[in-house]
Amino acid sequence: MNRPYNFSAGPAAIPEEVLQQAAAQMLDWNGSGMGVMEMSHRGKEFVSIYEAAEADLRELLAVPANFKILFMQGGGIAENAIVPMNLSRAGVVDFVVTGSWSQKSAKEATKYASEAHIAATAKDSDYTTIPAASGWQLSRGASYVHICSNETIHGVEFHELPDLKALGSDAPLVIDFSSHVASRAIDWSRVGLAFGGAQKNIGPAGLTIVIVREDLLGHALPICPSAFDYKTVADNGSMYNTPPTWGIYVAGLTFQWLKRQKEGDLTGVAAMEARNIAKADLFYNYVDQSAFYVNKIAENCRSRMNIPFFLRDESRNDAFLAGAKQAGLLQLKGHKSVGGMRASIYNAMPIEGVQALIAYMQDFEQRQA
Repeated sequence: MNRPYNFSAGPAAIPEEVLQQAAAQMLDWNGSGMGVMEMSHRGKEFVSIYEAAEADLRELLAVPANFKILFMQGGGIAENAIVPMNLSRAGVVDFVVTGSWSQKSAKEATKYASEAHIAATAKDSDYTTIPAASGWQLSRGASYVHICSNETIHGVEFHELPDLKALGSDAPLVIDFSSHVASRAIDWSRVGLAFGGAQKNIGPAGLTIVIVREDLLGHALPICPSAFDYKTVADNGSMYNTPPTWGIYVAGLTFQWLKRQKEGDLTGVAAMEARNIAKADLFYNYVDQSAFYVNKIAENCRSRMNIPFFLRDESRNDAFLAGAKQAGLLQLKGHKSVGGMRASIYNAMPIEGVQALIAYMQDFEQRQA
């Protein structure tokens, strides 16, 4: 089967090897007589799947021993409430607003924190930049500082996480890494908590990953539901309630796929990071030299995962998208709040997909000139 290239921002493409393995085991997982969706989450079969997935994720992301890995539900949107219910202590929380997702996070936190303080915003640049950390107005005694380290809609990415201690803040850094998790290494010495929905780089919608430093557990507000209290979830090994078993299983297959990836001497996430840089550079270099297309994001913070681009003559948008679909290039329409086009090139997108998109863009430009 010759599958098209899927540039969806999420739910997004899953590695074909992973889909094939899941399909082969759909009715019978390893001779158990059951598919994973039919298993008890407390049975030995699923517990072995869960334990392997957690161990592989810890290895892939080099998660230190003093961090808990939680498999939860609700996606990044739910975490916008769950994080402040666990970490705000009803105090001030700082936000650096760099696009739609950090905007949503700040708005939701106002329900639980005494203040959702905007320490910096890129609104004046129409979210095409990231404010320099040296200019952030961080609050004294903030419960935490929140950033979205990759903005899926606007296409900006923190290529280096901020060092809050160097900025004079003792607050833990919270990162929404939904759309770049497992695409690059993470400096855990700068992070207190990271969360992300799985449906962009890890697996199907329904699974949410939270990686939280142990000293941040046990401070949930009284109104926090027990199933959302990070300490309760951690104490029960992510099985206080029935976890998203299918999502964990497919994520586990994806983690195994990631461990098999190689680029020269690099393996795992390091190999993916090199591959993702090459894919993004290839695409940005083409758009930058074109008089037909444009990317508006500042070069120092361009996302490697989500690339918004525009036809300079937007009256041709519909023709572009129709031709792309005929060419086997799917889900390229930009988010409705931004317009234009967007190519999401997560881990599962091979460089051949980017090359095929560029070839189509060149052909479309020539035919429309």
